[in-house]
Amino acid sequence: MRQLPLAITPPAEAGFDALLVGANAQVVQHLRALTLSAAPVYLWGPSGCGKTHLLRALAAQHQAQGLRVGSFGPAQAPPWTYDEGWSLVILDDCDALDRDRQQAAFAIFVEAASHGAQWVAAGRVPPVDLPVRDDLRTRLAWGHVFAVQALGEGETRSVLRREADRRGIFLSDEVMAYLLTRFQRDLKTLMQMLDRLDEFALAEHRMVTVPLLRKMLAEDPGSAPGEAHAPARPGAGQR
Repeated sequence: MRQLPLAITPPAEAGFDALLVGANAQVVQHLRALTLSAAPVYLWGPSGCGKTHLLRALAAQHQAQGLRVGSFGPAQAPPWTYDEGWSLVILDDCDALDRDRQQAAFAIFVEAASHGAQWVAAGRVPPVDLPVRDDLRTRLAWGHVFAVQALGEGETRSVLRREADRRGIFLSDEVMAYLLTRFQRDLKTLMQMLDRLDEFALAEHRMVTVPLLRKMLAEDPGSAPGEAHAPARPGAGQR
């Protein structure tokens, strides 16, 4: 029986300083400078382009200033309750909200606006294309709307290398190439793979290598989200 490793790796930093900005410098600059009286913000872009990381960085910035943050998404069942102590309300994955959660989101949006709290939301498509009720779509499109750009290959390599170093993993060029040519290149997929590979290597008491990665996939095919059947073209797999 394989020994299960203890979760001893500290969580990744959530602040803006830990982000690789890439082509999103304007977005990051705007979020970092947000004030309580600023217009709402909506971020859109493909899965894995960094929207959720930006939301977490914004929340971390507010909390570091002693402010309180409310966060909502499709995984939370309504009713959603607003707290008057919040300075920021975050709504992620707007494109995945069902009818009840759309109603809850609209109500929270109105509450936040009436109390002068900042509102920032994100989804995979621009507001005009969101499959949500008209009043919520109008609210989400009212303020600043930014398209979040996926990182290029070089930037993606830098993020993977930095995260591997933080975990104490030696990620060889061979392993990096295997990950980038056989799996979707969005950061969400790649970070999931790195999480799984780190856990598997600890359980096996082995270094991270391509043979170890192949063994992991052979023993647990479900551990490979977004696996491609052929080498990905440059930029492929970004949404």
